[in-house]
Amino acid sequence: MQREQTSYSPLFLGLTSLFITCLLISNIIASKLMEVGGIVLPSAVILFPVTYILADVFTEVYGFKKTRMVIWIGFAANAFMSLIFLIAIALPHPSFFASQAAYATVLGSTPRILAASLAGYWAGEFSNSILLSVLKKVTKGRYLWTRTIGSTIVGEGLDTILFISIAFAGTVPGPALLQMMLAQYLFKVSYEVIFTPLTYLVVGFIKRREKIDTFDSEVAYNPFKLGE
Repeated sequence: MQREQTSYSPLFLGLTSLFITCLLISNIIASKLMEVGGIVLPSAVILFPVTYILADVFTEVYGFKKTRMVIWIGFAANAFMSLIFLIAIALPHPSFFASQAAYATVLGSTPRILAASLAGYWAGEFSNSILLSVLKKVTKGRYLWTRTIGSTIVGEGLDTILFISIAFAGTVPGPALLQMMLAQYLFKVSYEVIFTPLTYLVVGFIKRREKIDTFDSEVAYNPFKLGE
């Protein structure tokens, strides 16, 4: 069951909107820290792994080419949101506006944090999608769990290493840096594993609804070839 889509269905557009929404909200709430069992994590970990689950759904159902487009839309939306935040913070404010410092603290990501976020997202999402697509062909469409979990292990690993090393290297002691990486990585991968049954249900529903199950034959796994 395979066909090339020439248009975007309402369901695809809805999932794309959900993906971008989760991505942007994750970046907004990332500055709020939480503590779980003595381990400090950014609160974004409660939502950001959903973007990987959705990317799995996109690649599994619609194929890498359409997922590539969605990833780039998310990248552009994140960069644009951050730019607007910085402009809004820099705008002159009246003397009676007492929340300027708090506003800047919550929304004013430093250029280093922004670069770390974009680099981690780009590398993580593309590696996740490419690996899932390749594994689908290798397994002939069977064993979905091996693809979703296997691709997440690689994607979330790259995302976590790039983000934390770019954002905090030189400002956080080495052992603490490694602890942050390990804690976030294990949390995100565990998130994917726990929600695997839900991923099965969602993928099955969308395949039946869209009447599509894409195998990426002769696809160019180049993130920059948007037209191919």
